[in-house]
This record gives sequence, C-alpha cells and structure tokens, in this order.
Amino acid sequence: MKKFFLSLVASLAVFTALGQSQIVTESIQSRFLGCEQNYNVYLPDAYDASRSYPVIYLLHGLWGNYTDWVSAGGMKAVADELILTGELVPAVIVMPNAGDQDVHNYQNGYFNVKDWPYEDFFFQEFLPAVEKKYHCGGSKGSRAIMGLSMGGGGSIVYAQRHPDLFSSAYGMSAWLDNKHREVRGASENPRSKLILTDQSVREHSAVDFIEKADAATLEQLKTVEWFLDCGDDDGLMPLSVDLHLKMKRAGLHSELRIRNGAHTWEYWHTALRLSLPFASRNFE
Repeated sequence: MKKFFLSLVASLAVFTALGQSQIVTESIQSRFLGCEQNYNVYLPDAYDASRSYPVIYLLHGLWGNYTDWVSAGGMKAVADELILTGELVPAVIVMPNAGDQDVHNYQNGYFNVKDWPYEDFFFQEFLPAVEKKYHCGGSKGSRAIMGLSMGGGGSIVYAQRHPDLFSSAYGMSAWLDNKHREVRGASENPRSKLILTDQSVREHSAVDFIEKADAATLEQLKTVEWFLDCGDDDGLMPLSVDLHLKMKRAGLHSELRIRNGAHTWEYWHTALRLSLPFASRNFE
C-alpha cells in the first residue's frame, strides 16, 4: 500500500509538472500584409519575463494555420515532456500564421508574392516584435527554425537566405522545390491563389540555392546546423535526399533521416521528438 501511495504521488508530481506550461494566442497588425495575423506561443513552465529564453519558430504546412501544431501535432505535451527529461532547454516556441485551409481564395506561403510580402513581414515585423514581447531569441545562437511540408521548406530556405539569424534549421517532410510538376489549379481555376504559392516554392528552390551558392555563401551556411527528416512513403522524400546529397557535395554537413511513415500528423508528431532536442543541442 505504501509503495502504491508513493507511486501515485510520483505520478501526480509528473502530471503537475507537465501541466504548467502555457499556449498563448496573440495577434500582430502587419503593415506589410495589410491585415492582422494571429499566432500561438508556447511558454515553458515557470516562464519568467525577467530572464531571456531561446526561441524556436515552428512553421505549419499548406492547408494549415498557426493552430495546427497544438491541435493536431500535440506540441505542448511533447515539449513539456522533453523539458522535464532535460532533452529540451526551457524555450519559447512561436507558431506563426502563413495560410488558411482555403488555399484557392486565401494566400498561403512563407515567401514574397503579389500582395503577400510574407518574408518581409516575418523578418522585419514579426520576429522582432515577438522576441521583444516574450524576451526570447535576440541572437543567432538562441534562435532555431523548423516546420513541416510547406513550413519545412520555408524553414530551410529562411535559414539559407538568413544564415546569420539561425543556429539550426530542421525540415520535416519539406517542400523544397516545385520545378518538376505542373502548377496545381492553373487549368481548373486560373485565379486560384494556390498558383502563386506553387510558383513561390519554384522560385525559392532550396535545391537550386545550394547549386548556385558561391564560396562565401557556403561558408555562411556552414554556421547553421541542418536536419532533413522525411517518411519513406512520402512523395516529397526524393527532395530531401537530393538536397542532402547536394549539400554534402558542397562541403556542408547535414543530417538526413528517412523513417517509416508518410505525409501525416502521426509522422510530424514523432518528428518533434527529434527536432526539438536538435534545436536545443545547437543553442549557444
């Protein structure tokens, strides 16, 4: 009976420890996008605004929004557990909004396109405002970026284009290129905003970026830790393999994991258990 009681107390202590973090929903008025953008923020247990925290930007995919990582990905529970076990340092995790399920009538994507200068918004408005408000980031050594699918590609490209800002980049099932297939919806709905999203991925190819990078750019890229993670049944898997091999040939170190799985939330939920500790290990 005594052992049972002690076990129960221990279980309750763990449960309590896992329950003290917060998910805060905020918004920012953007002059670049001409609208208000919502976002979610994970604040670790005992968050203290008087100290500084590392920050992880966690990007959603196409047909998604800023709520996905909490509602479908179970991010809060995973982060709580990883902090409790010491695999993740207490960090602020920011989940921005770059899309909507209505991909034909609402612009999606992390790159600048007509009437949607999202990359300008992210780096000139969003990042500085969030880091000031939540006392996080502030330097390359305390900032990481990761995401799934469209957000996985966005994470890799953002770190390629801004290597001075991120210590690591992790692409899950990353949409890294779009050159070798037809633009979706062009014939059926020529006014679909998905066409612009597809074109933006084509124009911001992470694979092309490595092929075209000069020696100075490659030296900058060496200051970022890279990780590509994709399921063996995922149609985007060849892109991760292709980019990994091109990076290796260019003298860049990157991690590649091809695990059992497809383009699903089951896969991305498990990817958090790799990606969050990876970011943590590479903070200063």
